[in-house]
Amino acid sequence: MIESNVTLSIVMPCLNEAKTLASCIRKARTYLLRQNFLGEIVVADNGSTDESAEIAKSLGAKIITVSQRGYGSALQAGIRAACGTFIIMGDSDDSYDFESLDAFLEKLQDGYDLVIGNRYAGGIRASAMPPSHRYFGNPLLTLIGRMLFRSPVNDFYCGLRGFRRDAILRLGLSSRGMEFALEMIVKSTIQGLRITEVPTTLSPDGRGRPSHLRSWHDGWRSLRFYLLLSPEALFLYPGFTLALLSALASTTLVFTNVKIGSITFAQHTLIMTCTLLVVGIQAVCFWVFAKFVAIERNLLVPDPLFNIASGCSISKNAFSAAAYW
Repeated sequence: MIESNVTLSIVMPCLNEAKTLASCIRKARTYLLRQNFLGEIVVADNGSTDESAEIAKSLGAKIITVSQRGYGSALQAGIRAACGTFIIMGDSDDSYDFESLDAFLEKLQDGYDLVIGNRYAGGIRASAMPPSHRYFGNPLLTLIGRMLFRSPVNDFYCGLRGFRRDAILRLGLSSRGMEFALEMIVKSTIQGLRITEVPTTLSPDGRGRPSHLRSWHDGWRSLRFYLLLSPEALFLYPGFTLALLSALASTTLVFTNVKIGSITFAQHTLIMTCTLLVVGIQAVCFWVFAKFVAIERNLLVPDPLFNIASGCSISKNAFSAAAYW
């Protein structure tokens, strides 16, 4: 196989998936054999202690050993090692059908940069997703992402997705954990890549053991990731509005008592409005810290205003504290 002529790479992150990996590779191989282009299967092994690596090698897949643990770390290494113009990534737990990838490839060939599977449109089979994820966690985090970033995606956590390799590499994705799935969508939206969805069916996990996903821990990491990627919507706009309204109310109360019906707003109300003014100013300061941290971590594109401000005497410790938060 001439690597420069590879059209499609199918990338699978793997951590102790010996029970299902062979089935996934065979389905992917069957799909590639039906095509009139060259393709490859890349397994990004993230430290498996079972025979996953041996199974992948025996079935002709390209094995990439990834020492840094994490879903995002495995996929980043797999994407970098892939040779295809297009990449379709999917979990190796047999929950997605690697024989049915035509819809993804068609959209990529039509010029889209990122194609996300939508499990809610394609169908979620019985026991394939815990009720807390299906009806609460996934819809809530997807709704937040759509509102904050105006993304067209309706299923932020679908693990089956296709993309142009060069377009995704330009985004500089850096998340090591499960929030990698969010980072890919959010950064693609921010950078103006062409994004679309295709219906995808989710089947029950074939491994017969608990998922690597930790619901509350990964949910919080996702929410924290949103905070870093949308500092304006979460801190600047609400903080500025609160500070402005509180300042106007405080100024009014300094010069006159406001009476509505039998209720008089005077010095006690002034204490509250001044407190809200301080909260608003602090929120704006939080926006500054969050913006710096996001740019330093390559989560947001560089901003000329903040490049100038970085030369000012703002404490690095403040950035570290904000990043830890």
